[in-house]
Amino acid sequence: MRIRILFILLCSTLLLSSCGYNSIQKNEESVFSAWGDVEATYQRRADLIPNLVSTVKAYAAHEKETLTDVVNARAKVGQTNISADKLGDAAAMQQFQQAQGQLSGALSRLLVVVERYPDLKASQNFRDLQHQLEGTENRINVARQRYNDAVRTFNTSIRTFPNNLTNNFLLHLERKEAFKADAGAATAPKVTF
Repeated sequence: MRIRILFILLCSTLLLSSCGYNSIQKNEESVFSAWGDVEATYQRRADLIPNLVSTVKAYAAHEKETLTDVVNARAKVGQTNISADKLGDAAAMQQFQQAQGQLSGALSRLLVVVERYPDLKASQNFRDLQHQLEGTENRINVARQRYNDAVRTFNTSIRTFPNNLTNNFLLHLERKEAFKADAGAATAPKVTF
């Protein structure tokens, strides 16, 4: 009789040690962690993209302003002509010199920009923004895939024997939902300038 009781206790211990209780808990925690990564990646996008777009807009506006000043000053110089008979007219000469001075000032600002930045940087900033957008979307995709992998592992662990018995009698955990794209996910997000 003692041998039978000892045998039953030994068998029970062996069965309980492989019941999957700990592995189910570990798999559920992996799901929670992976979901946190998805949320963090979405938050990164929400924080990063508007700031990048604002930076690119500001720099493009600075370059546009500098170039617009040069174009306007050049147009003004083209409109301000002094004929040979008005060379003695102080007001006409003043107007001509003022237009030339405005063009010189605009050109010097442009030259400072060009010296500091040999190629105008707005196009590079737009390329950098595109790279950041692409990288962010890739991070989101990777986080979603990792989450779905963790969900698959968890759902499999609570549905396979003997873990399903442990779950049904002790834990009562429900299957987790994998990430599914929204109905409008096929449409790319709009970035406006």
